[in-house]
Amino acid sequence: MRLLVLLTASICLAQPTRLTPGVQPFISISDPVIALVHVRIIDGTGSAPTEDQTIIINNGRISTIGPSSSTPVPATARRMDLPGHTVIPGMVAMHEHLFYPSGEGIPIYNEQAYSFPRLYLASGVTTARTAGSMEPYTDLNVKAMVDSARAPGPKFYITGPYLEGAGSPIEQLHRLADADDARRTVEYWAGEGITSFKAYMHITRAELTAAVETAHKLGIKVTGHLCSIGFREAAAIGIDNLEHGLIVDTEFDPGKTPDNCPSQNLTRDTLVNLDIKSAPVQQTIRELVQHNVAITSTLAVFDAGAPHRPPLEQRFLDVLTPQSAITYMAARARASDNPDGKALAALKKEQQFEYDFVKAGGLLMSGVDPTGNGGAMAGFGDLRNLELLVEAEFTPVEAIKIATLNGAKWLKIDDRTGAIAPNKQADLILIQGNPAAKISDVRNIKVVFKDGVGYDPDKLIKSVEHTVGLH
Repeated sequence: MRLLVLLTASICLAQPTRLTPGVQPFISISDPVIALVHVRIIDGTGSAPTEDQTIIINNGRISTIGPSSSTPVPATARRMDLPGHTVIPGMVAMHEHLFYPSGEGIPIYNEQAYSFPRLYLASGVTTARTAGSMEPYTDLNVKAMVDSARAPGPKFYITGPYLEGAGSPIEQLHRLADADDARRTVEYWAGEGITSFKAYMHITRAELTAAVETAHKLGIKVTGHLCSIGFREAAAIGIDNLEHGLIVDTEFDPGKTPDNCPSQNLTRDTLVNLDIKSAPVQQTIRELVQHNVAITSTLAVFDAGAPHRPPLEQRFLDVLTPQSAITYMAARARASDNPDGKALAALKKEQQFEYDFVKAGGLLMSGVDPTGNGGAMAGFGDLRNLELLVEAEFTPVEAIKIATLNGAKWLKIDDRTGAIAPNKQADLILIQGNPAAKISDVRNIKVVFKDGVGYDPDKLIKSVEHTVGLH
């Protein structure tokens, strides 16, 4: 009997505790009416910043915007006088994941259902599309938890499990058998609540065609990190979005054969030697624009593979488990100690491609893609993207639009978020400094407002110290 009691006790102790205490511990401002006074506004539309403005938030929405000298503050409002601060829209991040590499060079990805939603929100990501899922049911359940205020995080749009063909090295992925399998997969996961799909590197043209046709009939869009299919082929099939940009486009690789994914090293070497201003590349840009294919910029994940990049932050190391920190620092050292120049050269070519794509009329969005060698972290990498877009010669105001309004347009939610305007949801980032003059000031986040509720970024980050890589 005693043994039975001990076993029962141990089983009770082993029962999982609640994943989160809810959102209340992380909320710093919850007043129904809030006045942000004497702030600079970068509204996300690409317009020039406006100085010394007042924003009135009323029950989760922006009710009034105007000069502080002439905009009355309601007597019931919590007034915050904020000279020297800037307000930008909450980011609408379009290549996010709830997983992270388990170890450098090991194609297994651990779900980060606890840590990543908090890191995204802490970094000003108020809306996020998960561009591919390893555990789609987990992702859907995390979304439900956030939506019901049982956990902190952004408003999630969940992408289904990868639409991948034969040949993938990632054992967590289903391999499509044929076009019929692609149709069935799309239909099933659409029924489970998925709102977009992502085609992956080994998918065939027949499988992609079936997936796109089926998704479009259901009112769902398809994006892709492609390799076996070139960008122009995908645009002709009807894909809605392409991830990463020219840095993964294999159509220029010598010897590329239909439906086959060549070496990634070959694709990188091809890009390094490619003239972005050449007629073939400019033709690809024109065809993408003509077919309304958006590009998601993920500069942070490629930046992490270049020597001595990105700038190393203590808060980045603090959120990693000890083993994950050791693994990442070893990978960073290898990239820095044995540089061949190609990683940085490829990044620069991608930046040039993205600039030309936008100037040709293309819709460019941004996201972090927290994979690679682990240096592109959820949330932190989304902020790094803004710096890298400015490095690519976009103005800070243009970079902010790419990270906010453009994603909202693709998701068709720009009527309620992605920009700062009356009647929109109060999804806002309060920043100390002026990112229009110094883009790195975006790191100085004081409050993140989601639907008018202010979250403390430091508390969110502190709550996940030494967890990334585990959960």
